[in-house]
Amino acid sequence: MPEAPVARNAQAMTDEEGGMAEQQQAAPGLTDRMRPVPDHGESSWVGRGRLDGLKALITGGDSGIGRAVAIAYAREGADVAINYLAEEEEDAQQTVEWINTAGRRAVALPGDLRDEQTCRDVVARAADQLGGLNIVVNNAGYHWARGESGLGGLTTEHLERTVHTNLYATLWVSQAALQYLGRGDSIIITSSVQAYDPSVSMIDYAATKAALNNLTGSLAQDLGARGIRVNAVAPGPIWTPLGPATKEPQAVANMGRDTPLGRIGQPAELAGAYVFLASPAEASYVSGTILGVTGGTPTF
Repeated sequence: MPEAPVARNAQAMTDEEGGMAEQQQAAPGLTDRMRPVPDHGESSWVGRGRLDGLKALITGGDSGIGRAVAIAYAREGADVAINYLAEEEEDAQQTVEWINTAGRRAVALPGDLRDEQTCRDVVARAADQLGGLNIVVNNAGYHWARGESGLGGLTTEHLERTVHTNLYATLWVSQAALQYLGRGDSIIITSSVQAYDPSVSMIDYAATKAALNNLTGSLAQDLGARGIRVNAVAPGPIWTPLGPATKEPQAVANMGRDTPLGRIGQPAELAGAYVFLASPAEASYVSGTILGVTGGTPTF
């Protein structure tokens, strides 16, 4: 049986060893400076109305996994608000164009989610401009993997940024969204394979992702009585701006080569997991689940 177009494209984008060329950017990184530019499903995702009429907020929605999810959600019939850092405006506007091209409403909400009030404002503005909220995707994330690795290389600056971006913001955004979410709605959290198979170079990041796995289960129990489902997606190594913006060039080149599938993944290969978990028709009894999309690395 021939490979699906997305998988075939993902394989073709890598080198012979399944990785990418050495490259580096200043954080937070921009899509058009990557070589090759990631596949977000622009040419491949075909909507089937699975999210018709729903309203979604995606943090970290300007690029990478967030952009792929935004495109898929829009093509499935959802209006989409994206949050991003001000430095990522170029990427954000491209994502807005893709949402609009799908015939759906797009809302761009810049803001650094390390600040609690910003989290609450972003949620309120998304709900106001979209006319409600049904899906909240906590996808904003940060790690730093340059310089000395391990405990000896961990700085307070990077630790605080990682914990606040990955964990605190997820709690604040989810809490602020409660007043808008109702029965059948969902919260989706971006975890990571690092929660199960941590790298020495990203010990703080891995710890936050393990915490998010725990949080997913806790929130599923807490919010189940309201009919709100809470799930997570645990990606493996995915080709997004975060890699070249936070890793050493050689580490960027090696991303994904050690997975069972032998290559790095593309953002487009994640979108289906987020669509499934958000779909009231397909995932109505799925809550407290962490769905691994890792290229074969176990997540249990």
